[in-house]
Amino acid sequence: MQPLKWLFPGMLVKRWLFLGIIGIIMISMGFAIIISEDIPASKTGASVVIIFGIILVITSIKRMIKSLLMVIMPQQKQKDLVDMVYKKRQLDRSFNIVALGGGTGLSTLLHGLKEYTSNITAIVTVADDGGSSGRLREEFGMLPPGDIRNCLVALADAEPLMGKLFQFRFTEGEGLKDHNFGNLFITAMLKVTGDFEKAVKESSKVLAIRGSVIPSTLSRVTLMAEYQDGTRTIGESKISHVAAPIKRLHIKPTDCKATREAIEAIRKAEMILLGPGSLYTSIMPNIIIPEISRELAQSKAMKVYICNVMTQHGETDGYKAGDHLKAILAHTTPDVVTHCIVNSGGVPEALQEKYKEEDAYPVIADVEAIERMGYKVIRANVISTKDYVRHDAVKLAKIINDFAPARKAQQ
Repeated sequence: MQPLKWLFPGMLVKRWLFLGIIGIIMISMGFAIIISEDIPASKTGASVVIIFGIILVITSIKRMIKSLLMVIMPQQKQKDLVDMVYKKRQLDRSFNIVALGGGTGLSTLLHGLKEYTSNITAIVTVADDGGSSGRLREEFGMLPPGDIRNCLVALADAEPLMGKLFQFRFTEGEGLKDHNFGNLFITAMLKVTGDFEKAVKESSKVLAIRGSVIPSTLSRVTLMAEYQDGTRTIGESKISHVAAPIKRLHIKPTDCKATREAIEAIRKAEMILLGPGSLYTSIMPNIIIPEISRELAQSKAMKVYICNVMTQHGETDGYKAGDHLKAILAHTTPDVVTHCIVNSGGVPEALQEKYKEEDAYPVIADVEAIERMGYKVIRANVISTKDYVRHDAVKLAKIINDFAPARKAQQ
């Protein structure tokens, strides 16, 4: 009965279906005449019939497709649909990339990368214990959704309004104030599905994202920073508030397991990106998970650390680019990185003065020191200095895309 619904009145399909049938009949008749007759005049007429039948079939198919698409996507113009299909096919054939991190750094990177490939997997930290995410984590015993939400929005292919909705933060209302709608949405989806991974996947469908976003672990992890003076701080949100050099970062529980999807993504990756983002609270929480560290070391992909452009008070005071890389290697193994992207763009004096108030300074790109460590350096202007000093999504994605095909050709 279901297939017969196509023949119901008002479906705007029957007329084009019958047109196509007529075209097929004409093509069949034409070939039948050519096969059975030897008269040249008959063959000429048959050829005309075949050509006309082909035109009818093509017209029928085009009209049926347009009729269906106008129902599914009524706001899209025909030209837009062609461009969308073409772009989707091109992005699907592009390089396979995995990005690990969290915070605004990772979401900025993803926003630029999605214009070059849809084969993106974002592996996101779940160590956040502050703000809206921290409150939901405490009240519902769930993983913090904030960093995951930012990545979903960055990869979203849905209408911009949907992205704004997910990023909307309540400024009033008892119990709602300072909560983010996207965080609440993921929380509600968790309650409906009963599983955090499923909640993220279903939220991904709502935003029609390019690629996938997955948590690095499903364990409720806690970060602990050990400082040079022997003191310790527990909790991701508290670490950057202590003005002391960090000696070692620990994750509890120490035997936390990486998600199966994260491991599979790393194994399939052609390029793996670490950062940008807070060194000890966004990047490290992912790569100090034993399974992820091991898979990174074993991967034959191009593994790129994207160094921050400004130091962060409480985490990387006085760090040069080489110091950032040394910290990563001290917590993992030398094989987790093959390349390092450092910024060559200048920071305006006015912005430098602004950042001095936060004890933040431009990261010095000590290229020779990194190369002596045995790593290749990609030096480029990858920053935006409009209002803040941060990675420019377009510039950074272009640099990464320029190197990815070359690596793919070598494999």
